[in-house]
Amino acid sequence: MSTSQTPAASAPTRRSVELDPAEALRLLSEVPLGRIVFTRHALPTIRPVNHLLDNGDVVIRTQEGTALTTRAHEADDRGVVVAYEADSIDPETHLGWSVVVTGYALPVTDPADLARYRTMLTPWVTGTMDQAIRIRPELVTGIRLTSAESDE
Repeated sequence: MSTSQTPAASAPTRRSVELDPAEALRLLSEVPLGRIVFTRHALPTIRPVNHLLDNGDVVIRTQEGTALTTRAHEADDRGVVVAYEADSIDPETHLGWSVVVTGYALPVTDPADLARYRTMLTPWVTGTMDQAIRIRPELVTGIRLTSAESDE
């Protein structure tokens, strides 16, 4: 048996550790990009976006007329159900973390809040990103991927 066919006995053992919601939100605040998940034509749709955290809410900027913006504007007072995921996982060691926020998305309509988000959150794509969506978390979950030997 060649070395490329030998079992990965020497590969590090990893484990998954649940994060509490506060730690998950703290980690989420440390990365600039994530993925928003929403339904479009009754099917899941995922878009990469950048974000910020504001008083425990996830805020993203978007364009008028996009599927998410339209859905959020058409939703009732509670909002449209979405999930937001971000992670930081080392491609070589496979160690890191992943966080998922599930909640309700509503358009930001307060002019002062919109102006503040426009200065705080620079879109990562070209175009007029004149809208903002606020995700109010109902469920915050996360895992940390650590080596089996780690005390974390």
